[in-house]
Amino acid sequence: MNRIYAVSALALTAALLGGIGLSILLDRTGRDADIFAECRASRVAGGPGDIGGPFELVSETGETVTDADVITRPSLLYFGYTFCPDVCPLDNARNAVAVEILEDRGRIVTPVFISIDPERDTPELLADFTDNMHPRMIGLTGSVEQTTAASQAYRTFFNIQEADEDGFYLVDHSTFTYLVMPEHGFVEFFRRDTSPEEMADRVACFMDAAS
Repeated sequence: MNRIYAVSALALTAALLGGIGLSILLDRTGRDADIFAECRASRVAGGPGDIGGPFELVSETGETVTDADVITRPSLLYFGYTFCPDVCPLDNARNAVAVEILEDRGRIVTPVFISIDPERDTPELLADFTDNMHPRMIGLTGSVEQTTAASQAYRTFFNIQEADEDGFYLVDHSTFTYLVMPEHGFVEFFRRDTSPEEMADRVACFMDAAS
């Protein structure tokens, strides 16, 4: 009887070790297949492929553009609105500084600002906003349907509050910045507490891995 228990225990141990080994192998294989594995500092439920995708919007010059027209090089996308009193200016200023750090290192990255308040954000207002942030920052707006579709593609949240008696309102919204690359689509997101230096270092890692 003891011999039977011993054999069973050995078989169970072998099966567990085999399962652990297979799990490690699959995880390593998945990481090896991901050329950006060493650069990632965040995880996305469902994987990076579940975020981003095609969009059609209106540029700050009034032209209808698609994602292919805008994302011609590594780009930092941020969804916000020009009437935002504090968060949007601070976040986009941080993105602009990161872009400048990268440019000093010989790497060109495009900062992009996408409005989730198209009722107020005309191309002209967007141009003023982006020009104050960075000379290469691209502002995008469009119809409610177009901007909502772009927001949903990147899984961003926004909620337009009720207007006051003067017609002014605020918009609650998520504050992630998305790194998108022409040949790879969305690859990473950055939180508000990411410094310009850290953002620049991580973007450079992705650019090196893609080259």
